[in-house]
Amino acid sequence: MTFLPTNREEMLEQGFEQVDFVYVCGDAYVDHPSFGCAIITRTLQAYGYSCAILAQPDWHHDEEFLQFGTPRLGFLVSAGNIDSMVNHYSVNKRRRDKDSYSDDGVMGRRPDRPTIVYTQILKRLFPQSPVLVGGIEASLRRLAHYDYWDDKVRRSILIDSQADLLMYGMGENTIIEVAEALNSGLRAEDCCFIRGCVYKTKDISLIPDVLPSFEEVKNDKVMYAKSFQIQHENIDAIAAHVLIEPYDGWYVVQNKPPLPLTQQEMDFTYSLPYERTFHPKYHYIPAIEEVQFSLVSNRGCFGSCAFCAITHHQGRVISTRSKESLLAEAKSITEMPNFKGYIHDVGGPTANFSRTACDKQLKYGACVHRECLSPKCPNLVVDHSDYVDILRSLRALPKVKKVFIRSGIRYDYLMYDKDDTFFEELVQYHISGQLKVAPEHISPKVLDKMGKPHKELYLKFVDKYHEINKKYNKRQFLVPYLMSSHPGSDLNAAIELAQYLKKIHYTPQQVQDFYPTPGTRATCMYYTGLDPQTMQPVYVARTYEEKAMQRALMQFTYPQNYQLVYKALKTAGRLDLVGNTPKCLIPYRSDLIHGGKRHVKPQDRKTKKHLKQGM
Repeated sequence: MTFLPTNREEMLEQGFEQVDFVYVCGDAYVDHPSFGCAIITRTLQAYGYSCAILAQPDWHHDEEFLQFGTPRLGFLVSAGNIDSMVNHYSVNKRRRDKDSYSDDGVMGRRPDRPTIVYTQILKRLFPQSPVLVGGIEASLRRLAHYDYWDDKVRRSILIDSQADLLMYGMGENTIIEVAEALNSGLRAEDCCFIRGCVYKTKDISLIPDVLPSFEEVKNDKVMYAKSFQIQHENIDAIAAHVLIEPYDGWYVVQNKPPLPLTQQEMDFTYSLPYERTFHPKYHYIPAIEEVQFSLVSNRGCFGSCAFCAITHHQGRVISTRSKESLLAEAKSITEMPNFKGYIHDVGGPTANFSRTACDKQLKYGACVHRECLSPKCPNLVVDHSDYVDILRSLRALPKVKKVFIRSGIRYDYLMYDKDDTFFEELVQYHISGQLKVAPEHISPKVLDKMGKPHKELYLKFVDKYHEINKKYNKRQFLVPYLMSSHPGSDLNAAIELAQYLKKIHYTPQQVQDFYPTPGTRATCMYYTGLDPQTMQPVYVARTYEEKAMQRALMQFTYPQNYQLVYKALKTAGRLDLVGNTPKCLIPYRSDLIHGGKRHVKPQDRKTKKHLKQGM
């Protein structure tokens, strides 16, 4: 098997005068099952449809878009593996220096919002050809959404891009249904019966339930929060209803989500003949590094973290692969010439979710008004046995020296397991010196808004982790992922986290500021100041200065952060944490506080006390 054609010359060499679909992608072409472009095109190919791939076309010139001619069935457009705006900009809206999905990591190979840019070009050049959009950028912008970079509510990307149809979620089954519909002679607008599709229409006479209109959610934050909650309650493929969002003269209709893949369907997807690397026309695509020798064992996530959009894209019901499928892929990896004996990961959105949260989800779907983990549902089934069996079989393969787990481990789910087999084997065999987990914060009011367990469970996990390491004579570290400025976090919560970090003698090398991205409950909170689940007000750190102070508090030991930390403590009325006593975060340094003026009269008794301590 060879790579799919990426230009007209390759298309002709492979014997095609015309292909069925041209897939236009914001990423460089990597034929690996961790890349949506590869999965969709290989799936189409397996069903007998021909595809060409137009990767990162120069949007300033029409020639590249014209080179394949008019495809028989239509154009497929995706921004790539991640939202283009997240790919291009940091949380401070600073342009990033590197694009891991471009050749040699060079930035600038795609425009901002390529789903919109590419589609509008194609509609201009090929007005009679269907243009269908998908991928993570389109999926999470399928209805009206707050856009952090524009700081406003934007319309459905279906409207802004002028696409004929939008496919959301994990799209293998959806794209085949759409391809078969188009192949039968139906128009794109006739695909309104297919799960996982969003379309626009002027007639909804047969569908009575309607979301708040775009104008309402644009102009009223309460209505935005209500609309978001309705969407959140309709992300399960079985329990969901069709959603309709009115626009001026149009209705955007979101069909029910695609059904989670069965194990047989998952196995089929990952058995397709991927080259498992980037196209030879490139020098090096950095994004391949972590995934080339990794295995995707599951999809979906019932963790429902407020700041994560996976539930809105993949859903809460877990799909898994069989052991036989994973072993077959692992064996093919071991035959690759650059394989060194290390499988880098076996997981998915959450590595240790290897089954549905409860048995009823397969028949009834995920509960609309109840979460699985936070708080823990009494129906939750905790079982790592299948995952342990897979890991043991992978470790036993010839040529495999080590099998790592680098996807996120949900430590609360791990702690709920009364059988310590997986925990012990994780420590013994699957950690490369340090285990990364995500408590995210320590303050209960912040954790509640995050949808994360309280610190008491995390502290028990830490103790148990160290006990098991000691049992097996391992010296492996624990690295907590922590987040600043999440909705609900004020300076007092940030100080509470800093005090915990001081207590455990840990300074995180990297700090993740909360990043408002489409499709998350936390982004809804950030924009509206309301928790959409309760409609109660939520504190939100909005100014650059406060975000900088919260971030600095997590790295209070860094000398360059001294003045920000001092200002944060002063603003919060916590100057009792400035001085030389064991509880203090920073010493009192008048040269830094007052710009070199060492003889400053303290303003109150409390400051006098700490000035003396500092001397």
